[in-house]
Parts: sequence; C-alpha cells; structure tokens
Amino acid sequence: MPVPDAPVTGAHPDQPAPPERPSRLDPAIVARLRRTPDGLVAAVVRQHDSGEVLMVAWMDDEALHRTLTTGRATYWSRSRREYWVKGATSGHHQYVRSVALDCDGDAVLVSVDQVGAACHTGQRTCFFTELPVIGEVIS
Repeated sequence: MPVPDAPVTGAHPDQPAPPERPSRLDPAIVARLRRTPDGLVAAVVRQHDSGEVLMVAWMDDEALHRTLTTGRATYWSRSRREYWVKGATSGHHQYVRSVALDCDGDAVLVSVDQVGAACHTGQRTCFFTELPVIGEVIS
C-alpha cells in the first residue's frame, strides 16, 4: 500500500524548480553546495545505526535549512513542486541524527532514525529490487 507523503515519481525536466527566495541556510554551506540547474542536491538517506540505505530524495537550500534546524527530514518534491516532511501524512517519520556534505558538494548524506517504511511502496527501503550482476566477482 503506497505511503501518502511520498513524492510522485517521474518528474519531467521542464517542471519548475523550487521557489526563488533568499536563502536562510548558513552562507558557508551555501558556498559549498553544487546544485543541479534547477537548484537541487541529491539527498541519500540512511538508517543512522545500521547504515542501511533507505531512499534518495532531493533538497534545495530551504529544504536543507529546514532539515538542519528542525531535525525532521524535509525534501523538495520535483513532481508536486512542494516541500514535504517525511512522515507528515504517513506517520513514517525520519528523525535526523546527522547530515554530511559529500566532497563535491553535490549530495548530502542524511542519517536518520526511520520510523516505519521509508519507501512510498510501504517497504522499509526503496532499494528492495536486486539486479543480476553478471560480471566477475572479485573476492
């Protein structure tokens, strides 16, 4: 059963970017971010204690600011063109433990305490479909 607060997938590149507004994000962080043309950075989300990768979403400066200042994971939905706080309607909250910026500044790693399912399909993680690896496995 789908989780109601999950963003709809399949956004088109011609859809509008997040609203333009003065950034409330720390200027030192703003200077380090390398955004997509529509102003976004990828947010890789993992369970803080196990390291399990839960999902990938998108953040603009405002979503990152909200995440850092509220302790609740907040994302930008490219398809709905709005901010969403994970768990606001589903009850499957993400309580933020830490956020790290990658070396290139184009992605953040959000470590959370996940309550319930992270995936809009109702699965714990969005990465539940294993693909076959045909190449040689080096041990």
